[in-house]
Amino acid sequence: MKNTNPITIIQQELQEAHQLLLSFMGDSKLLKTISKMADVITQVIENGGKMITCGNGGSHCDAMHFAEELTGRYRNDRPSLPAIAISDAAHLTCVGNDYGFEFIFSRFIEGMGNNGDVLVAISTSGNSINIINAVKAAKEKKMKTIVLTGKDGGELVNMADIILIVPYFGFADRIQEIHIKIIHIIILLIEQKITDQ
Repeated sequence: MKNTNPITIIQQELQEAHQLLLSFMGDSKLLKTISKMADVITQVIENGGKMITCGNGGSHCDAMHFAEELTGRYRNDRPSLPAIAISDAAHLTCVGNDYGFEFIFSRFIEGMGNNGDVLVAISTSGNSINIINAVKAAKEKKMKTIVLTGKDGGELVNMADIILIVPYFGFADRIQEIHIKIIHIIILLIEQKITDQ
């Protein structure tokens, strides 16, 4: 019989999230990858480039959150940093209608991405075709490519310059919980690097 006690469900959810976070924290390779991502994005910004982010559903919200914390602020007062999420409704519906949903991100990158920019693409499965197309388009524009994904990395596993895989095979929300923590840490590291100069 399925447990319907709200307190038990809450405890189970928090415990599962805690265990995944502990496992993630214990992997030094993953932690070094986060540091490398922050270094690449910082270098792009310092060299006059910008960060473009994209994702679907909850990952879309994470992509927007990443960008606004850089253009706005996270913890420190500092100059606005160049970042944009592919989230304009007119663009998404225009391209989705005229070309197909699989091209909503890549079409934006074709028009707005430049050599010297960085794409941060988020896909919990690693198999989202519009994210795959976005990475391909970014590579054609000679942009740096960073991917946050989960499970086994899916189709994206060997496509990006840097990929961070949350090795979890359950529901996507657990992967997203780690992704947003990673994003916050990257923003913190970027702010420290920018303001320390």
